[in-house]
Amino acid sequence: MDLGLADRVYILTGASRGLGFATAQALVADGARVIISSRSADRVAEAVEDLGGADHAVGVAADLSDPQTPRELVDTAVERFGRLDGALVSVGGPTPGTAASMTDDQWRAAFDTVFLGSVRAARTFASALPEGGAVGLVLSTSVKTPLAGLGLSNGLRPGLAMAAKDMADEYAPRGVRILSILPGRFMTDRNRELFASADDPATAAAEVAAAIPLRRIGEPPEFGRVAAFLLSPAASYVTGVAVAVDGGALRAL
Repeated sequence: MDLGLADRVYILTGASRGLGFATAQALVADGARVIISSRSADRVAEAVEDLGGADHAVGVAADLSDPQTPRELVDTAVERFGRLDGALVSVGGPTPGTAASMTDDQWRAAFDTVFLGSVRAARTFASALPEGGAVGLVLSTSVKTPLAGLGLSNGLRPGLAMAAKDMADEYAPRGVRILSILPGRFMTDRNRELFASADDPATAAAEVAAAIPLRRIGEPPEFGRVAAFLLSPAASYVTGVAVAVDGGALRAL
């Protein structure tokens, strides 16, 4: 299938590694060009090199909690490649722990970064897109069911999914699509850290895999290919939905 990605330009936040980087790889492989950002200048530079260099990717060291970051990324896309066709908004997972164990300061910090940072980025990107553009928010299966030990995510991600649904209604008349993507367990650095914190990391990973209907933890490219499709013109009639990419782990429709 031709996804229609040739020469299109996408912004991807939190994309120096993990699921964001896997999506950037899938987009570039089909002919798109990307602006990737993360807080680490070194990791951004390495990611740009891995994506094929300046002809295919531009890196920006930036933090979504900074209100100026989304506009900086839009301006970079237009200045470097002359256009913007879509964006993937990905923010690192908040501090693990139960909802009741988190302090007020931890809730405020997570809200500013995970929630407000994502909403600000999505509305800025969507406002800059032409007809046919798309914005995807990388959330979590915690949108539909709580995940043990991830209270901040359980509290914030469902609200983000509803905000995305609201924005999808607002921007649809302009031909701009907004959607959420709900990854399950993928073997990213984040999940490696979670497994490493267990008493027996190997057993913890095996137990997680056994609870997934496909009986394995996903690999980042499996997410990246789905995200690239949803952002592409091939998915031009898909908006306002939350798409799970989780090996069948969610027990809700």
